[in-house]
Amino acid sequence: MTTQQDRLDDRLLFPTGFTWGAATSAYQIEGAVGEDGRGQSIWDVFSRKPGRVLGGDNADVAIDHYHRYREDVALMAELGLSAYRFSVSWPRVQPDGTGPINQRGLDFYRRLVDELRERGIDPWVTLYHWDLPQPLEDRGGWPERDTAYRFAEYASAVHEALGDRVRDWSTVNEPWCAAFLGYASGEHAPGRREPAGAVRAAHHLNLAHGLSARVLKNDGNRVGGCVNLYAVSPATDAAADLDAARRIDGLQNRFFLDALLRGRYPADVLEDLERVTDMAFVKDGDQQTIAAPIDVLLVNYYSRFTVSGVPGGAASAAAAPTDTASPWVGSEHVSFVNGGRPVTAMGWEIDDSGLREILVRVAADYPRLPLVVSENGAAFDDVLSGGRVRDTDRIAYLDAHLRACRAAIDEGVPLEGYFAWSLMDNFEWAWGYGKRFGLLHVDYATQRRTPKDSALWYAETIRHNS
Repeated sequence: MTTQQDRLDDRLLFPTGFTWGAATSAYQIEGAVGEDGRGQSIWDVFSRKPGRVLGGDNADVAIDHYHRYREDVALMAELGLSAYRFSVSWPRVQPDGTGPINQRGLDFYRRLVDELRERGIDPWVTLYHWDLPQPLEDRGGWPERDTAYRFAEYASAVHEALGDRVRDWSTVNEPWCAAFLGYASGEHAPGRREPAGAVRAAHHLNLAHGLSARVLKNDGNRVGGCVNLYAVSPATDAAADLDAARRIDGLQNRFFLDALLRGRYPADVLEDLERVTDMAFVKDGDQQTIAAPIDVLLVNYYSRFTVSGVPGGAASAAAAPTDTASPWVGSEHVSFVNGGRPVTAMGWEIDDSGLREILVRVAADYPRLPLVVSENGAAFDDVLSGGRVRDTDRIAYLDAHLRACRAAIDEGVPLEGYFAWSLMDNFEWAWGYGKRFGLLHVDYATQRRTPKDSALWYAETIRHNS
């Protein structure tokens, strides 16, 4: 029998030049929400509404990265990271979402990028990780077409400030979440439950990607789109379950992949959405804009979905933390069932084979773009004891998923890098501070950072490139 230690000792070498990184997002870590001219975001407003975030938590302070970024970059260097993926806060740069640029906000990112470069860490900038300026939401938010054009203006301002020192850019992080959790289920900010509005939001997020990709593109830059993909399996081979898997794969994966990489929305998904919307908001030329050439596809992966279209399927362990509607517009009847796998503290099933499956599929079905796993990680019930966090479950999770990456490379997938989610424990959206994903433990009372055993393991992996 192969033991866990045997597996950890059985090292696999990664290609020379493989990018080893970790990722965060602005709202989850920065804090300083009222400093240096930053405006309000939809999450500032949403988190203050009773019942929206567990424990009434907010990210006013978060983990104070705004003031502690030099300490955090030093910790990244100790881990040996070759790259750090972070997002820029739109309301910090452009408080109203349009109009004047806040140079004090841009100065923070200039300082951060310079600090990273001094430490030999490549900055990977994501322009949007869900923190829409509240004034734009007051004007209708992502269901309004104008928001995509305002985003392109914001992208231009950030690129003008950082383009001489940042090579790797991505546009919109996980548009599925921003659209369907924000405007259909109400689990995320702004907390609206408008199925037709969510589909409009998804299209305008895609349009924002295409418009901003054109802004970012110049000699020497690499521009990418970022999607969160799931392996999707039917609970049985019953026709209803097969159809459920097609539907969820369509709305979660193919709606965004086909738009970005094929210049069209899947016909079967449009049929699924017919009773909700006629898609009249898709204008001539939109799909060509959305499919603007990109240099790399960023793939976020966490779990597999097992689904059923038959009523009464066994409930999945995963659930939203607050009262929400279904995000599965047009397929609300589909149930998510327990696939019998171990789960993380989020209730998400652990399935490393799904990562290999997704990477192989994307490489086969779409233009052979370079791929990067831009988020992958797990929350567990970490305990700091004696100055140490013995998170063996996280080590096993990372080990298994990195082996899945290596298996995908062996199958010809052009995978160039891996970013662990997350660098540090932080504000986990509607879950507040109750779920910890970090390689670094954060004591929220003192803001003390402590490398977990998984951080030490990841540092060794990076050092050996294996």
